[in-house]
Amino acid sequence: MTKAILINGSNTVYSRLTGVQQQAEQALQAHGIDTEILYVHQLPAEDLILANFGSEAIKTATAKVEAADIVVILTPIYKAAYTGILKTFLDLIPQKGLEGKLVWPIAIGGSIGHLLAIDYALKPVVTVLGATHIAHTVFVVDKQVTKLADGHYEVDAAARERIAHQATYIAQHVQIATRV
Repeated sequence: MTKAILINGSNTVYSRLTGVQQQAEQALQAHGIDTEILYVHQLPAEDLILANFGSEAIKTATAKVEAADIVVILTPIYKAAYTGILKTFLDLIPQKGLEGKLVWPIAIGGSIGHLLAIDYALKPVVTVLGATHIAHTVFVVDKQVTKLADGHYEVDAAARERIAHQATYIAQHVQIATRV
């Protein structure tokens, strides 16, 4: 079975990014893709900051990335860049740790002007980690995600459609790659 790991680079699970992550997870699962979530902020902070490659928590997290066929990297955009929390984790992935994987960047930000942060900041790092197949980024503007009173999130139709469309593309690409 095809496996995807969704790496949530937010500093909390109570972020609109979690609503986007849940939407992406559902879209991948609709295509029969097995998913797992990794919340980077739940890893030991000291291990992230000190780049403790020997940490059991870090070894477990990077092993999940290694086992995945698809790596979805989700991040809020703050001050025109992806989060430092996410960067500390990406620094712990082995040099060619994304080689042979399909990488799908997803970001959320205050305005469409932050879209280029993915191209100029995140994609170069992902490429250095060996990614050769990077799917089209899905960028969601904050106002497209509403936090509901019950703690759940509602993602607007246009953003849901972009996420579903990209998940379909990814599922088709993975099916073709596994047949070859």
